Amino acid sequence: MKCNKKILAMLLLSLLLLSLFSVSAFAATGDVAGAVENTWNDAKGQIKDVVNKVVFPVIDLILAVLLFVKIATSYMDYRKHGQFEWAPPAILLATLIFSLTCPLYIWDILGM
Repeated sequence: MKCNKKILAMLLLSLLLLSLFSVSAFAATGDVAGAVENTWNDAKGQIKDVVNKVVFPVIDLILAVLLFVKIATSYMDYRKHGQFEWAPPAILLATLIFSLTCPLYIWDILGM
């Protein structure tokens, strides 16, 4: 019985805090589509900056590490078996080059 009262009290407290901290957003002239479009235009530059300065460098770093690891393991296989596999390092190199050059043209494709 006490457990139910505690759960009810926590639920009511949560609802009270939710109602106190929520803020309604209204379009000034009643034009909701315009408000959404203005918000998108304001956020578009920030999204591009974050993707260009954080997301693409992280992807590039991961691909570069994978490329060097794959080259090292391919070299070890070459020393062991006498045959070098070119396909996996070539695929990783191509994806790394694609990822490095992606910020130059991806925004034009997306229309941003």
